[in-house]
Amino acid sequence: MNRETIRLEHDDGILWLTLNRPQMLNAFTVQMAGELVDAFGQASDDDSVRVVIVTGEGKGFCAGMDLGKEGNPFGLDERQKPTLADMERRFNDPDIANGVRDTGGRVALAIMGCKKPVIAAVNGPAVGIGATMLLSMDIRLASDQARFGFVFGRIGITPEACSSWLLPRIVGVSQALEWFYRADVFDAQEALRGGLLRAVVPAVELRAQAERLARSFIGGRSAVSAALTRQMVYSGLGAAERDRAHKLESLGVFYTSQKDGKEGVAAFRERREPQFTSMPSKDMPPFYPW
Repeated sequence: MNRETIRLEHDDGILWLTLNRPQMLNAFTVQMAGELVDAFGQASDDDSVRVVIVTGEGKGFCAGMDLGKEGNPFGLDERQKPTLADMERRFNDPDIANGVRDTGGRVALAIMGCKKPVIAAVNGPAVGIGATMLLSMDIRLASDQARFGFVFGRIGITPEACSSWLLPRIVGVSQALEWFYRADVFDAQEALRGGLLRAVVPAVELRAQAERLARSFIGGRSAVSAALTRQMVYSGLGAAERDRAHKLESLGVFYTSQKDGKEGVAAFRERREPQFTSMPSKDMPPFYPW
């Protein structure tokens, strides 16, 4: 895919994914959504990628949806009259996928479906989809110049990008609803207090801090273990069955113990760094995807 709205840079196991419309504070478009979905799909199966770090070019992370489009500003097909049954039965039908499903949600599902850890390095304003896309990333670091806003009430729509499901799980129901109801833009310290962020750092240190965290996920760590763990956690967030986690974990340990697990135990006994060889592109166990 020809990428015009994002930039990808590989750095020894880290994929830096940069939103790249700096003249528009990296405002989100339908084209950007497609490029993000494609990039996360490729990263998921690229064994040279161990961690993805997402940031923005210039002064902003993402200023929300670019609302300059004529017609429906979100790129939706108003000729349709979709029902919940349509969404359930025709989820991947092109008319529904391209004309009804929110583009931020498609990106969120692609991020959560990725087999690699994802870190957000929020360098500036993250508003609307700029804020909600962060929720499907595993860990969020922010510059002290970052701002956040779940501003949907101000523009007359509802939350998107799976945020009504993700935000309460990250910060709690009360805090999530307060931010949705207020629809205000707030600073990084409020985001930190509310539980949205792991840390707030000086702008000049953001990239280095994100890289340091990413490197801690790579050396001497099993890529397949990380991939399975990430997918187990996201699957378990919505599981209604109490025993589902035990079932998935049992199968996970059963299969990983036969290759990387043996190497990890041998390295522990021999007091050396493990040399894991399993790769997410070809060594995921047969029960995945579940």
